[in-house]
Amino acid sequence: MFREFFLGFVKIHILHHAADGRGIYGQWMLEELNHHGYRLSPGTLYPILFRLERAGWLESRWEEDHPRVLGRPRRRFYQVTGVGARNARAAVKDLESAFRKVAWG
Repeated sequence: MFREFFLGFVKIHILHHAADGRGIYGQWMLEELNHHGYRLSPGTLYPILFRLERAGWLESRWEEDHPRVLGRPRRRFYQVTGVGARNARAAVKDLESAFRKVAWG
């Protein structure tokens, strides 16, 4: 059960960063989540990104101006959609409300 809550926070964190206008890519997001104490593997993160995209909360594009230097692959950037941004804001609002109710009785 804890894993489900944990993944919910991870999804909100992903949507938050994907809304900054620059977009996110997997390796950067793994490092950012790690910085905040979330320890995820690529095998956990990428399915989350794909599910958020399939649900219409994220959209992706391949980096166009990144040359293949020393065999480095292009990056896939994700940005939040309008639906994703609205749902993330609603989730944060609901979490804040739930926290107040639980923490303060």
